[in-house]
Amino acid sequence: MSGLRGIFFDIDDTLYSTTEFARKARRASVERMVQLGLKTDVESCLKELDEVIAEFSANHGQHFDKLIARLGPGAVGNLNPAVLVAAAVMAYHATKERDLVPFPGVVEVFRKLATTKLLVGVITEGLAVKQAEKLLRLGLHPYVTPAAIFISDQIGISKPNPKLFSRALDATGIPAPEAIYVGNRATHDVDPPAALGMRTVLFERGGKYSGLPGKAKPDYVIRNFQELLPILETDFAVAFG
Repeated sequence: MSGLRGIFFDIDDTLYSTTEFARKARRASVERMVQLGLKTDVESCLKELDEVIAEFSANHGQHFDKLIARLGPGAVGNLNPAVLVAAAVMAYHATKERDLVPFPGVVEVFRKLATTKLLVGVITEGLAVKQAEKLLRLGLHPYVTPAAIFISDQIGISKPNPKLFSRALDATGIPAPEAIYVGNRATHDVDPPAALGMRTVLFERGGKYSGLPGKAKPDYVIRNFQELLPILETDFAVAFG
């Protein structure tokens, strides 16, 4: 096979472990609030926070405010709720500085891709600034084609709607058969691009959606990011500089 012109990536649980990072960051936030005097134990508080996130979505901007509200005045006591929220947010961001890191091999693969003629893009769902921040923190932004970052929040279309992928293909001028997509969630990262005729790579490295089947069979399944390079070399004649 040949004729590949573009490669697109998901971000969450594909370029880094969103699941593991979120677990660490939420625990750090709860632990800090308890240290300041929130009257609850860490594990019970984490369960409540998980419920908040499930009920109001991961992208809700006031998880900790909702958490404190549902714990009630008895847990807050004479503390100022704003201080607790600020402490939780600070702990969360400190965890970003320390633990928001790419999977092994990701940076090396992106560096290699930057030496090729391929367009290197991102198709991701989430809030625009949050997803862009991840690319910057992961150190991958320099290797991505500037006009090939497609975030659902900016486009008004989210996964698993194939229109999100169509918009990316139209904007870059790449026909679907000449594009390949790498993601971790079969229903969102394999089924929609496959329906358009794109090639697909399912990255299986854990995460909350790992092992959940989709309708379409991925063209490739990898468990280590470095496995992507021989696929591109052998099946698509991609030349690395």
